[in-house]
Amino acid sequence: MKKVLITGAKGNIGKALVNGLKGYELTFANLPKTDVRDYKSLEKIANKQDVLIHLAWNAETENFQTKTSDPNNILMAKNAYEVALKTGIKRVIIASSIHTDDFENYYGKSSLSPNRKPNPRTPYGKSKVKIEEMGKKYAKKGLEIICVRFGAVDTKGEGNSSGSALWLSQKDLLNLINKLINIKKIPNNFVIMYGVSNNKTRIHDYFNPFNWKPKDNSSKS
Repeated sequence: MKKVLITGAKGNIGKALVNGLKGYELTFANLPKTDVRDYKSLEKIANKQDVLIHLAWNAETENFQTKTSDPNNILMAKNAYEVALKTGIKRVIIASSIHTDDFENYYGKSSLSPNRKPNPRTPYGKSKVKIEEMGKKYAKKGLEIICVRFGAVDTKGEGNSSGSALWLSQKDLLNLINKLINIKKIPNNFVIMYGVSNNKTRIHDYFNPFNWKPKDNSSKS
């Protein structure tokens, strides 16, 4: 049974994983017991883990609507990468965001590619780009890094996101994370991908090298 460490498991995505991931030995890094800002605190629970899913983020001080960034969010990502490297965790799945790019002003004929140079328009988006760039450096040190630019995950009820181009259903989320935990090889140790459902109105291209194909559509009732 694979051992999976999840930081920030009390957020929207974390709650969905806590309730839906089955067949793994899960460990959670949440305040107040574990402070991901403190390297030693995270290191204490990281030994013998196979995968680290890093979701920890102070959304109260930094989100896509705020005008300032919180350096602690960058620090937590760095600690996650560093702890994984030092304790032998092979793979890190890290929560990036669709806000790494200015999708609201994208008018291309094709879907927005994860391979396009990011163009964030908010401090939050810029911070997410920074943790992706940091991940690429750690991938060169031997870690397997997958940066998922998550769309909107709703834990209160799937119907609340009806028609949304940005929606990621819990079913598609769980299918994605299961695949990322168990896939044998990460190409070149580093992948960036979008995590959105197969929405009729979607803007983002969910292309990925793992053969993950979301099935849900927000336009369906």
